[in-house]
Amino acid sequence: MGVGRAPARGAWRSLALAAVSVAVVGGCAWSSLLGAGPARIEDGVLVTSDGWALYTFDRDTSAGTRAGIGSACVGECAVRWPPFAAGADAPPSGDFTAFVREDGTRQWAYKGRPLYRWTGDAAPGDRTGDGVDNLWRAARP
Repeated sequence: MGVGRAPARGAWRSLALAAVSVAVVGGCAWSSLLGAGPARIEDGVLVTSDGWALYTFDRDTSAGTRAGIGSACVGECAVRWPPFAAGADAPPSGDFTAFVREDGTRQWAYKGRPLYRWTGDAAPGDRTGDGVDNLWRAARP
């Protein structure tokens, strides 16, 4: 298409399909890629069902637990970075698994990485925890 010229025959259909594709990829349809897990994707970041960003911690390991997942964020760390809690009967779903923390509570993990919230986020949609101390990352699929 040139400037000032009408689109060629069939070009409108291609443009419409491209727009639908962008809308589906950029919107809630991404959540279907996660299955029926406890989180969804919003703006390329995993978020809770009510839109709060989820984070991963670089110091977490996979050693020391039955599920092969361990959380290094305990004590005061877990107060500032609350674990993304999983119910006692939460079954695995796609790339999401629940594991038992040292304190006996259950936490969600995505692809083996424990997930957390950040108390510094004031509202759903905030992503202020990404990069904190160069150890915390917004969880991305």
